[in-house]
Amino acid sequence: MRILVVNAGSSSLKLSLLDHDDTVLARPAGLDDLRDLPAPDAIGHRVVHGGAEFTDPVLIDDDVEARLRALTELAPLHQPKSLHGIDAVRAVRPGVPEVACFDTAFHAHLPEAAATYALPAAWREKYGIRRYGFHGLSHAYATRRVTELLGHVPERLVVCHLGAGASLCAVAHGRSVDTTMGFTPLEGLVMATRSGSVDPGLLLWLQERTGLAPGELADTLEHRSGLLALTGTADMREIGEGLGLEVYLHRLRAGVAAMAAALGGLDTLVFTGGVGEHATGVRRRAAEGLGFLGVALDPAREDTTDAEIGVPGAPVRAFVVTSREDLEIAAGVRALCDRRADAW
Repeated sequence: MRILVVNAGSSSLKLSLLDHDDTVLARPAGLDDLRDLPAPDAIGHRVVHGGAEFTDPVLIDDDVEARLRALTELAPLHQPKSLHGIDAVRAVRPGVPEVACFDTAFHAHLPEAAATYALPAAWREKYGIRRYGFHGLSHAYATRRVTELLGHVPERLVVCHLGAGASLCAVAHGRSVDTTMGFTPLEGLVMATRSGSVDPGLLLWLQERTGLAPGELADTLEHRSGLLALTGTADMREIGEGLGLEVYLHRLRAGVAAMAAALGGLDTLVFTGGVGEHATGVRRRAAEGLGFLGVALDPAREDTTDAEIGVPGAPVRAFVVTSREDLEIAAGVRALCDRRADAW
């Protein structure tokens, strides 16, 4: 089955055409290039938010698309991008079955203690307030890939997806049991331009004293905070030693320790995402503060990829895994095809 994978981000549209064995046949630069490529048998879309309803890949029809649009209020900055990708690709390749694969799905079965905010039940029930978690496609792929590298499913795994957006995931025997992002992708770690977790009382204080409109406050937290606010740049490659990096590492180490606590310990640590894969200094500095958990990285292995980077014999086995959301989406499409052969 030849699958076109569509990953619509906040400022980009990434396309991959994969053969039946996941060989990359092409990475089109734009939609117009699709017209010159072999027709796909199916199209897999990354959709940021599935809400509480969509916890597995789903074939997109008019009803499903309407329900996805209704979820926009849960992710107003991200869901429209996913929906635009669906519409744009359909216009170029009409009639090809389309499947939505969700960033929230990997976290859909978080334990209630991890998923629940300490807010009035009336709010939680009426508005669907819970910790949804994001980056699930990346966390799921990293879990699958490290299982292949280890030769077994790790019992207590922490995945560090570190990119422009960043989140951690605690994975017990292949299942997400905790994660740092919550109701929105703003919660958790310091990111390129996102603030990460901020005292809600501080935000209320700012609104009362400055008169900031909700939209302006949201835009600032999403686009003008994080590393950009701390250092003047959102690019980790341009950041040297200083307060900004220390804040980033402080939150990262604390988050990994919290994920380990959710697992009752740690035996495997994985780095993925642009920063996780390439910023060896960030990995090294983070690991130096996690030695008490048994993390120790081997300097001789720091430039490898899709491989083990920990000191041999260390209590925690550490890996770097290339982020391949496209492969996770393709796997979801094929799994749905197996269940819904009538749709193809």
